[in-house]
Amino acid sequence: MTDFDWITDQAVFDALVDELSDTSAYALDTEFHRERTYLPQLAVVQLATRDRVALIDALSVDVDALSRAFQSDAVCVMHAGSQDLEILELVSGAVPRRMFDTQIAALFCGYRTSSLGKLVEGFLDVRLDKSAQLTDWTRRPLPEADLRYAASDVAHLLELRDTLVSRLDDRGRLQWAEEEIERLRSKDRSPPDPETLWWKLRGKTKLGGRARGVAQELAAWRDQVAKKQNRPPRTVLSDMALLALAQRPARNTEQLRGVRNLDLRRFKHTDQLLSAIERGTQLPKNAVRLPPKKPENLPNVEGVIALCLAWLAQRAGEEDLDVSVLGTRDDVTSLVLAQPSRLSSGWRDTLVGSELRAIIDGTAGLRVIGTELELLDRVPS
Repeated sequence: MTDFDWITDQAVFDALVDELSDTSAYALDTEFHRERTYLPQLAVVQLATRDRVALIDALSVDVDALSRAFQSDAVCVMHAGSQDLEILELVSGAVPRRMFDTQIAALFCGYRTSSLGKLVEGFLDVRLDKSAQLTDWTRRPLPEADLRYAASDVAHLLELRDTLVSRLDDRGRLQWAEEEIERLRSKDRSPPDPETLWWKLRGKTKLGGRARGVAQELAAWRDQVAKKQNRPPRTVLSDMALLALAQRPARNTEQLRGVRNLDLRRFKHTDQLLSAIERGTQLPKNAVRLPPKKPENLPNVEGVIALCLAWLAQRAGEEDLDVSVLGTRDDVTSLVLAQPSRLSSGWRDTLVGSELRAIIDGTAGLRVIGTELELLDRVPS
């Protein structure tokens, strides 16, 4: 059982932030919902030091003060913190200056799971109760069992970090993990350009010509309405209806009636929708923002890519790493095409990037010995 403080008072929270700023490390997690709003709705912030666990009612307290702790020298310890960083930047305008992600660190210790429960059990022999994963964190009051579940998410993070740092240090991989964590911490989380929102549509590849311009305008308009009304964009206009209107632009209300998944009895933006469609049909070809093309039909390099992928997979196995952590097909393809690639810098370059470049430029070759590959230097003729 985890003891915790439930904080709903701003002054108490501000004092806690000062405490976090003065410590060497603290643990952080968030509970939020994003199903019913345009932006994620933060409901609870879980914080822990070596001495205490505190749960912050983000519906009662202004958590913007967290930015003070983020700017301090204290290390913020999270688990799988990508979404946490997104919402923390939204509510406080900042992310921690120093952080440690236990999920990323565990990958470099040979673990292939993203589950905090499995890591805590595997490293610390502690079993977490995960029965409250589907809780509505915005309801008040929150049941005691749900609060204890939330507290358990941070109660063991500092000890888990200590164990992981020790393991990584022993294996000479601490710098690798820190580099990957910094990549996550410093990631650009600015909102996408409205003109590129249509790139997220699943059926975008079926659109051509004028339909792309309509899709671009409709997606941008839909996002604008959703943001203003604080609701998910797909509740303004579904993807199915958007694609249908892009392929067969409606010119009037009567033509809208035949659009699948568009109920005009509940739809409140008919005139705006028709205006967006009209703008899209009139959009000049050079004003349509097209998604970047992936390399296709590469008969001259497919063999090289296949060789590189085979070597990448073997090296990942030798290093007890999931191959997707070391590199992906896109990473290899970019390297083969002399484009920016994660394999060209940092720990990946040290571990396998230089070897792959030798295969690509022909200064090294691969030999099959049984079920293994061997990298051979090629002697110039």
